[in-house]
Amino acid sequence: MEEILPLILSASGALGVFPFTIIRFLKGDWGVGLLDTCIVAGFVFLGVKVYRTGDVRGPSILLAFLCVAGVISTVYLKGPGQIYWAYPAFIALFYLLKPREALLLTFVSILVLIPPLMETLTTITLTTILITMLVTASFSYAFATLTRMQRNKLTMLATRDPLTNTGNRRALDQKLTSIIAARQRTAVQASLLVIDLDHFKSVNDTYGHAAGDQILIRVTEIIKLRIRVTDSLYRVGGEEFIVLAEGQNIERASQLAEQLRTLVEVNELAPKQEVTISIGVAELYDGESCEQWLSRADEALYEAKRAGRNTTSVASIA
Repeated sequence: MEEILPLILSASGALGVFPFTIIRFLKGDWGVGLLDTCIVAGFVFLGVKVYRTGDVRGPSILLAFLCVAGVISTVYLKGPGQIYWAYPAFIALFYLLKPREALLLTFVSILVLIPPLMETLTTITLTTILITMLVTASFSYAFATLTRMQRNKLTMLATRDPLTNTGNRRALDQKLTSIIAARQRTAVQASLLVIDLDHFKSVNDTYGHAAGDQILIRVTEIIKLRIRVTDSLYRVGGEEFIVLAEGQNIERASQLAEQLRTLVEVNELAPKQEVTISIGVAELYDGESCEQWLSRADEALYEAKRAGRNTTSVASIA
């Protein structure tokens, strides 16, 4: 979804400049015509790059500089009449860059544009243009900042479990996809720990769902205190959690699993009833998909359940 905006801006930029390119050539204005041709080609190239690769950050930065360079070049070559292109260009910056980056580039561009404008415009006209550009930049900055905050909030709501403040299944799927892609490029190690609370239904039946929720929160806290900063924790079911241990082979991941199992066991999470966990561990192997990796970890968890619960089981090699 992130690539939609750069694609739209690339297409609109190319279509917006292309008619003027034709007009320049028809009038024999070869220099500016070639400049417009380069700008159109740049928009098309960056749009195709975003479409094919899905990369957004790099092409967005190049698009931003292309917009600014196009405005500055045409103003210097054709005069102040081209300054109107600055307004859509500056607005586009706040969609392509981070708000502070866009604001900085806008101010620098305005400073660069002042000399050619001063040569032909009256003081009142120049002042009007500068003030309206600054107002445009200010509104764009405010809107972009608010939009980014709302998007971050929505992303958090979409990828976080509200009870335990851990990642949810959507966040896990995104992380697994990135880990698989990294594995294809380098020999990165990673292991999954699938954790399930034993006999948790009886806990809910005995103490109620509110007490059960507090136990889930406490288990989450215990796990978070033990895993590393580079590890990540997800709640993927009522009482099922997954730890993604990056850089961990099966031996180290198994040791981590046993430590987590022991920590949960020794903590008195419910009165007069022992709360324990069973864990299945699986290391990522070359050529595995997310589904295959998760399936092996789940099978290891089932094996731990069949072995009597409150135990750790290691997945076999695919």
